Amino acid sequence: MCAGLIGYRSYRLATEEPDVLRLGIYGFGAAAHIICQVAVYQGKQVYAFTRPGDNLAQKFALRLGAKWAGESDQQPPMPLDAAIIFAPVGSLVPAALRATAKGGIIVCAGIHMSDIPSFPYRILWEERIVRSVANLTRRDGRKFLEIAPRVPVRTDVQTYCLEDANRALDDLRYGIITGAAVLEMIQ
Repeated sequence: MCAGLIGYRSYRLATEEPDVLRLGIYGFGAAAHIICQVAVYQGKQVYAFTRPGDNLAQKFALRLGAKWAGESDQQPPMPLDAAIIFAPVGSLVPAALRATAKGGIIVCAGIHMSDIPSFPYRILWEERIVRSVANLTRRDGRKFLEIAPRVPVRTDVQTYCLEDANRALDDLRYGIITGAAVLEMIQ
């Protein structure tokens, strides 16, 4: 539920302007695979960015309706109108700025992120916006719960026993699974 709710808030903040058509999603995990489905349903063109060499996640994004999927160090075939960064990688902020057209919005959607490196002002210039998401609102939660069944949002999960939590984290870290990892609390 958390991935959908915080993902939807990030999506809403990135796409508030009606002319946002091309949406970049950096990091294609739990929240991204949900929001990709919502964006496609609403007529957005999704450009999915994964860690270099993560062909599994790129194929997953395309299967969910992304128009393009590539590596996070690549430029998309068209400038983006907005981008959401779900990956906790600060260096993706300048990458997303470079991929975004003037007036574009970059939403940093993670709970934490490594430091954002210094970047030249020219990639921020032309009224690009960088913002973070720290919380969600009841309004966003209600809106997401209204739209999810209409899409319909389908989640891709891999379950792990609680004692395998470290393996689940490693599998996520190394791109072994797509979608979300779920810990089962069985006694």
